[in-house]
Amino acid sequence: MGMQSCLKDALPFAVMVMVECAEIGMVTMSKAAMNNGMSNFVFVVYYNALGTLILLPYYIFHSCRSSRPPLTFSLLCRFFVLGLLGICLVQMFAFMGISYSSPTLAAALGNLIPAFTFLLAIIFRMEKFDLQRSSSQAKALGTIVAISGAFMITFYKGPPILLGTSSSNSHHPLVSSQQSNWVLGGLFIAITCVASSTWNIFQAATVKEYPEETTIVFFYCCFGTIQCAIVSLIVERNPSAWMLQPGIEMTATLFSAIFGCVFRSSVLTWCLHQKGPLFVAVFKPMGMVIAMIMGVMFLGDTLHLGSLIGAFIIAVGFYIVIWGQAKEKDMVMDKICRPESSTQNTPLLQDSVVEDNRINL
Repeated sequence: MGMQSCLKDALPFAVMVMVECAEIGMVTMSKAAMNNGMSNFVFVVYYNALGTLILLPYYIFHSCRSSRPPLTFSLLCRFFVLGLLGICLVQMFAFMGISYSSPTLAAALGNLIPAFTFLLAIIFRMEKFDLQRSSSQAKALGTIVAISGAFMITFYKGPPILLGTSSSNSHHPLVSSQQSNWVLGGLFIAITCVASSTWNIFQAATVKEYPEETTIVFFYCCFGTIQCAIVSLIVERNPSAWMLQPGIEMTATLFSAIFGCVFRSSVLTWCLHQKGPLFVAVFKPMGMVIAMIMGVMFLGDTLHLGSLIGAFIIAVGFYIVIWGQAKEKDMVMDKICRPESSTQNTPLLQDSVVEDNRINL
């Protein structure tokens, strides 16, 4: 039982790390495809449409095998709003921002998502926050620490520790003089952060009310693809832009459909159901660490002191948040167990009171 409990607790952590790795790979490949001339609007439509087609047979198979609760008009409206937030707003604005700036800027500003999600979760009472409780203090402190570590990686380089094989020490700088639309890209990414935090809260509320992750993910992707297609057909009227070229464009579309649409959407929905919105959002700063490790291993980037310190700070922030959630879970279990002990003690207490009254009489 102990081993199963440990594996159950470790699984959400492991799959969220895989999600962040997939996101870094998807963002990097999408930027390469856009540099090759691919429209960001066309890219979002194609990879979500392909992902929906991949999900369709699994959704049909799952619906035939299991007896799921009936779909109501209210639920379909929720799925429509999820598609609008998660795909039409988050993904379209994110890739617009990346096309105008860089993946590094997107990863840096993405660290605002945990803060926005934490505030929204408190407002909508999805996270309990009481400054007098150590669990609430830990969750707030851990979120701030993790964000601070990610910004340290972004803004403080420090002396080199491990020299890479690349010819340039500043691979993908955060602010480049050649990126004249950096401010516009940053604005689009900031809008993405707010919409992504809102999606985390709304998706967690939806999966709590309707705990069928497969159905939610399929309709979310389906509605989001239709919405993106309508917007993209209005914005991107050049027929040649809709021609998918072999090479990096096709590879980025296929990779994003499998890992960005199917895998990421399914895992996020499951983790939101199991752990809540704060647990999912707090993994965003880890994207900076993953990008740093992948850059050192595969791109020959140089490891600097600031990156090492920032990675350590992020790890400390993660530990504090997870400790706070574990502490809160223990408090809930204590509250569940207390009524049983009190009901067992109540008859004895009542008997002693009756005996005392008899003696007094």
